[in-house]
Amino acid sequence: MGSVETRAESIRGWREHLFKLIKTELPAERKITKITIEGHKIVIYSKNPQLLLLMQDLIKRVAKKYHKRISIRSDPSVRLGKRAAEAKIRGIVGPSAGIKNIFFDDITGQVYIEAEKPGVVIGPKGTTRKAITLETMWAPVIVRAPPLESNIVRYARKLNELYSSERLRFLIEVGERIHRPYILKNNRVRITFLGGGREVGGNAFLIQTRESSILVDAGIRVGASEPGEIFPSFNIPEFSIEDLDAVIVTHAHLDHSGMVPYLFKYGYRGPVYTTEPTKYLMALLQRDYVDLARKEGRLSPYSYTDIDKELIHTITVNYEEVNDITPDIRLTLYNAGHILGSAIVHIHIAEGLYNIVIASDIKYSDTRLLDRAETKFPRVEAILIEATYGSPKDRFPHQETAELELANIVKRTINRGGKVLIPVLAVGRAQELMLVLHHYIKIKKILPEVPIYLSGMIDEAVAIHTASPEFLSKRVRDRILHGKDNPFLTDLFISVKDHSEIMTIAEGLQPAIILSTSGMLQGGPVLEYLKYMAENPKNSLIFVSYQAPGTLGWNILRGAREIIFYNEGGARKVQIKMEIKRIRGFSGHSPYPELLHFIRNINPSPSRIIVIHGEDKKCDRFAQSLQD
Repeated sequence: MGSVETRAESIRGWREHLFKLIKTELPAERKITKITIEGHKIVIYSKNPQLLLLMQDLIKRVAKKYHKRISIRSDPSVRLGKRAAEAKIRGIVGPSAGIKNIFFDDITGQVYIEAEKPGVVIGPKGTTRKAITLETMWAPVIVRAPPLESNIVRYARKLNELYSSERLRFLIEVGERIHRPYILKNNRVRITFLGGGREVGGNAFLIQTRESSILVDAGIRVGASEPGEIFPSFNIPEFSIEDLDAVIVTHAHLDHSGMVPYLFKYGYRGPVYTTEPTKYLMALLQRDYVDLARKEGRLSPYSYTDIDKELIHTITVNYEEVNDITPDIRLTLYNAGHILGSAIVHIHIAEGLYNIVIASDIKYSDTRLLDRAETKFPRVEAILIEATYGSPKDRFPHQETAELELANIVKRTINRGGKVLIPVLAVGRAQELMLVLHHYIKIKKILPEVPIYLSGMIDEAVAIHTASPEFLSKRVRDRILHGKDNPFLTDLFISVKDHSEIMTIAEGLQPAIILSTSGMLQGGPVLEYLKYMAENPKNSLIFVSYQAPGTLGWNILRGAREIIFYNEGGARKVQIKMEIKRIRGFSGHSPYPELLHFIRNINPSPSRIIVIHGEDKKCDRFAQSLQD
């Protein structure tokens, strides 16, 4: 007991000493009310609005000097009430800015202003923004209003507002754990693979030092034949929820994020680090997973409440932003090019003892939607690299070739009076294909204008994309930000809101293109479309993404031409007579040549390469290629 008290006293003494040093760096008129540690940041509260406006450069210098992230916030006691502050902001800015939404973050003291013309809110030389700060004591964050409103973004913001007190306590607890001086200087590093090693799915990598324990991803095993097989190996002795300091999520796909709420169900209350788009997208996919389980009469491993706990405990970080997440581990996320907000994880351990890069899902080529994965890092001793397409035989056509192949199949199908069904993941492939189809219909005019139906969360995922333009490729970002022909808002796309519309769309006489989840035919509205469309030889079924072993999509690609559908009326056997095509080149994963190119361009070069995230043979072949 004495050693625990001694360490607690040591932590308090260290913290007070650090705060005292920081105070000496600030001007006398600072009016500081308190300094706290919240999450990965040291936060200075002040009653002086000038400090919020004029001290940013000074704070950057102080942060660099003490190697800590520091933020300045107004003291809550001097902030104008929210209702009065909103009225004041609208009065200062005026109607010409086209303000759509104003929402407040009680913890950060920031007010987010979404406007059609953000430049008007900023004002000449920032004068309007300064006036908002001085008259409300809230720090304005001014962004362009997204063209589509996301329900999940609105829900997550409301959740943070409702649980702001709980979230603040959580951030302070996390901050105290992160910023304590660590004792065990003779450190070591161990990586344990709970899933996603020689398989695609169930990703969970446990990284442990003598001081810390973090988990990178907690995913579902897609295509598992038994309910108990969907989990990563959480039951091994090395893993303990009680000892877990942090969870890092690389991206939103369920094979990487699907089991994070399960951790909260069983008592985890630590932070989840990820990018802002991933925060919203993973909650969207997780909620859909629970919905689908209920509809199919399966027991879900977690509930909506557990997803809410995850959201409350999520700390978002930007690309290339270094953050302390434990006393001896620093985290930096880099663009992975896979889906919106996807990240390559850089782990810096114990002041340079070891540096690990985790590139579990990457795309090392530019697509219409995203820029290619990053390859420059501060230091790299070891890299974990995916082998989804790690066989030398895994070679994709050039992007334009794949797009033209898709256009030709679509055109041929429409000309014979059929419809095209494309199973897609709601996040990633759906948006990429929307951009491709828009280009070949509206710009190239190679394809006729036919309705493109979107089913199964795709429209909500699109709304999150339009709310996060800074994470998209430059050409798409510019079109969204400047309002020039936003491809996601074209009249080609029709969102299917009601499940009862599916039969009418599938069996109607009008040619159409249908993008529907799930991408591997493992549930979702795509199965309803398939049931009604499969026996018409005029129709086409096009696979554009990875099909995991054991999934229906995988079986169809290997020759299965009979499906049994079950409903309340009993079983119905359906013969697949529609044209089946698979187009490589649209995957969010890099093929074999790109993976090699990625490894060659890693700077600095790693001394150890660990192959993960691939079927047995692909992992072996890719590892052998790297050795050769």
